[in-house]
Amino acid sequence: MDVIGVIPARYSSTRFQAKVLADIMGKPMLQHVWERAKQSRMLDDLIIACDNEIILKVATEFGAKAVMTSKEHTCGTDRITEVVNPLDVKVIINIQADEPLVHPMMIDSLARALLEDKMLNMATLMKKIEDVLELLDPNVVKVVVDKNNFALYFSRAPIPYLAPNAEIDQVTYYKHIGLYGYTKDFLFTYKNLPVSNLEKTEKLEQLRVLAEGFKIKVIQTQFDTVGVDTPEDLEKVKKQLQKKGINNASG
Repeated sequence: MDVIGVIPARYSSTRFQAKVLADIMGKPMLQHVWERAKQSRMLDDLIIACDNEIILKVATEFGAKAVMTSKEHTCGTDRITEVVNPLDVKVIINIQADEPLVHPMMIDSLARALLEDKMLNMATLMKKIEDVLELLDPNVVKVVVDKNNFALYFSRAPIPYLAPNAEIDQVTYYKHIGLYGYTKDFLFTYKNLPVSNLEKTEKLEQLRVLAEGFKIKVIQTQFDTVGVDTPEDLEKVKKQLQKKGINNASG
């Protein structure tokens, strides 16, 4: 296989217990993510990696290919490595189970980049920030990139800082969208990287990659998502889906 998508689905959550099973217009959130990911043209397979029998049962009932993984895993990356370890696959896409607005073209752009450029190990997405509230929100991660669109830094703070004596009038800011693609080899390298001080400071796992000197390609997308961390986020998602039609992934 060339590309598989894995959706790590965790039952426990500190801020919103069992959020992946939260009802959105008659379907669990996890099903919305799975249905949208299934529309990808690049995925040869799509697997939900569960840590709980309840999630496994729900996923199987709505038709997904789902597997149980160890309850000992501390992050989604570990869950994914368990799933893909025995598989002959080139590229893995890590699809967040709490992103019910994920667009299939986001998945395809990551997969295509990693298949076409053999020098890439890891890729993710960014979108131009249009709302100043997002820029100032620490839950919205910002990213700055070099001229070749490799990440220079990810932060919860507004970056880059616009100095009072800056020689430009306007800055374009980008939010990071937490969809990741990796080559299989690099996924196992990533899994074993030490936690960096930057990661401990910002609480952003991808910073360990930059801290160890590896590169992350960042692809710009026109599509946006809402990560569901709280019941309030869930209401935002419901409103957006009501606007565009529940199963419409074209907008």
